[in-house]
Amino acid sequence: MNNIGVIGGGSWGTALAILLSNNNHKVDIWVRDKRQMEQMREHRENSKYLPEVTISESINVTDDISEAIYNKDLLVLSIPSHGVREVLNNHKNLFNKEQIIVNVAKGIENDTLLRISEIVGEILPDNPYAVLSGPSHAEEVARNMPTTVVAASLDKRVAEYVQDIFMSPFFRVYTNPDVIGVELGGSLKNVIALGAGVSDGLEYGDNTKAALMTRGITEIARLGEKLGANSLTFSGLAGIGDLIVTCTSMHSRNRRAGILIGQGKTLEEAIKSVGMVVEGIKTTRSTYELAKKYDVIMPITKEIYEVLYEGKDVKNSVVNLMLRDKKHEMEDVIKHQIKDW
Repeated sequence: MNNIGVIGGGSWGTALAILLSNNNHKVDIWVRDKRQMEQMREHRENSKYLPEVTISESINVTDDISEAIYNKDLLVLSIPSHGVREVLNNHKNLFNKEQIIVNVAKGIENDTLLRISEIVGEILPDNPYAVLSGPSHAEEVARNMPTTVVAASLDKRVAEYVQDIFMSPFFRVYTNPDVIGVELGGSLKNVIALGAGVSDGLEYGDNTKAALMTRGITEIARLGEKLGANSLTFSGLAGIGDLIVTCTSMHSRNRRAGILIGQGKTLEEAIKSVGMVVEGIKTTRSTYELAKKYDVIMPITKEIYEVLYEGKDVKNSVVNLMLRDKKHEMEDVIKHQIKDW
């Protein structure tokens, strides 16, 4: 049994708390909102984010973050990516350097263009770090539907420790040394999922979505390689696997928001209708800025950015993508070989 704190009481944090409790670990989950915390304690259900899933009595639900952090072997960061810096800065004195930080948020900070591992490295530089990512809807994990993910860390022992903690008959965890690739795959797929949703909202067909997904993973890998990721990572669970599930499922907030935008809703209307954080919206801005900074060609990302932030007509964006300069499909060649620690 390990003592584990889950920082964040959204759907994913709740699902992972349930998974870890079922794995016989002692789990505390921190919920920022006091009313939500009280509701979860009384009814043993997160009715706002994960309805009709029972939260075991053995899981301690608290709105005191110190209670969730103190004396824990491992801490799961399950807060929106744009809130990670604030939470860590405000409570960094509560952490000790032996605690393993496992990030499960997916995003890139807008102003700094930093990944979560880089933010954690700035604020908690001595703590071991891993990222857990892959095709894993909270709604399915909480109901014991078979799921596979990747635990990535620069330290093989940390990755394997996280693998052991989370593995169950319904939740298989692979390890990977490519923190950059796993973080980028999990973040950037949300941008492409917005585009896939827009396509669905416009009532385009499977051909269109297949094209967006295929060329989308090429864009992700192109930027990833520029930033030091291993291209092979994007062929795995944290890359194409997560992209497929996010572009095709109605569990995906990003796809649902894209559908509404494709149907003519404003960005603000789409966000309000989804009712939860749509990570891809902020990540689109960060990805667009990263592409400019590193001179990486990302036409799908560029069009999605212009639709979201410059009011561009979505149908004109589709025409722009279709009438780009002629290309040879295999201009992007995987150059990296598999690396081990």
